Amino acid sequence: MGHRALFSLACIVLAATCAITAPGTAAADSGLPQVGGNFMWGVSSSGFQSEGSAPDSNWSRYANSGRAQGYGNSVDFLHRYGEDIQHAADLGVGVYRVSVEWARVQPNPGEWDFSFYDAMIARIRSAGMRPMITLDHWVFPGWAVDRGGWRNPGMVEDWLTNARAVVDRYAGSDPLWVTFNEPLAYVGQEQRIGDIGALDVTPMIDRMVAAHRAIYDHIHARQPGAMVTSNLAANDLGAAQADASFIDRIADKLDYVGVDYYYGGSLSKPPNVVASLFNQPSGLILEPEGIYYTLRRYAQKFPGRPLYVVENGMPSDNGSPTTDGMTRTDNLRDTVYWVQRAKADGMNVIGYNYWSITDNYEWGSYAPRFGLYTVDVTTDPGLTRRPTDAVNAYRDIATSGGVPYGYLPTRAPALCSLQDLPSSCFAPVTVR
Repeated sequence: MGHRALFSLACIVLAATCAITAPGTAAADSGLPQVGGNFMWGVSSSGFQSEGSAPDSNWSRYANSGRAQGYGNSVDFLHRYGEDIQHAADLGVGVYRVSVEWARVQPNPGEWDFSFYDAMIARIRSAGMRPMITLDHWVFPGWAVDRGGWRNPGMVEDWLTNARAVVDRYAGSDPLWVTFNEPLAYVGQEQRIGDIGALDVTPMIDRMVAAHRAIYDHIHARQPGAMVTSNLAANDLGAAQADASFIDRIADKLDYVGVDYYYGGSLSKPPNVVASLFNQPSGLILEPEGIYYTLRRYAQKFPGRPLYVVENGMPSDNGSPTTDGMTRTDNLRDTVYWVQRAKADGMNVIGYNYWSITDNYEWGSYAPRFGLYTVDVTTDPGLTRRPTDAVNAYRDIATSGGVPYGYLPTRAPALCSLQDLPSSCFAPVTVR
């Protein structure tokens, strides 16, 4: 029997609901309600990836070492933040995610400079948006590198000295908080290009857990009612093991569950391991419905806890089409459909951020293009922001509360998403 026959048999045996409505075909009760006025639409970015004029840090050293593409000045958010913030405000979104880079605010121990972030965060607020501040988006100062980075037990207190200063300075702006961006991916990047060896992995995770727990309490002391998370990268496989190493250890100090979802993988379309390992965007599997399974898994793991899609988007390889022809607009609308579906099915989804407002430095390369506004960093000295097809689509979504009633995804759900096995096989989501 083929996969479809085996799948149908499993549905009969388990009495699961397995009907799949073809794209473009209305079901008997087609359409989803929009998400309502309290839902937070936003955009995401990070400091090192977009700011330019990089101070000495682990990643400026990696970029200058020949182990990664030269950094240049990225998209020069440091001087063009007003333009990018205005583009976000024009979309009608209410949240702008940034990171406050430790290497920029504390270039040397005991030396502080918050001038850029003071101006930039004030601009976000004056544009009518709420900042979402990431304390660590994989970058730390060169002087911390010289002390051993995350191999150094003293890194926790050094990290907390900076993080407390950031919290004290910006808690009054009522930000949403992210402590560590994708902590396990952080470890993986430091293994790939830094000096974290196999024996250093567990101590680095342990130190990040301790740092998160400590700064969580400090944030709540300075900002009553604060919302704090550490966003998770959705995993095709091994999610339970990944959760056990980090998220389960901070579960009591997690006000909302932040998830990042980009790529799929299923029995229909197995993950492209080569594309993943070598950062080849055009070969990665795009299955927007995977966000539904990711949200469902964490809704079941943390009943009632707010869920927020901190990052979601679609890369193109230097602007070239995806292998299956999916456009940025199709991917955005289809993904938002499944976010709305999750909320309609009772999951406490409170927000969605698009990654990213502009193209940027994707950890060693400018080839992956994620931006709503594309920027030709290597060929355009003017760093012109050019809107992609998804700008108008996201404006419509953000201002109207989602895709319109009656919208159907451009692609049917895949068979047995790896985002939530075996549940995705026995209780598959359907288009309705």
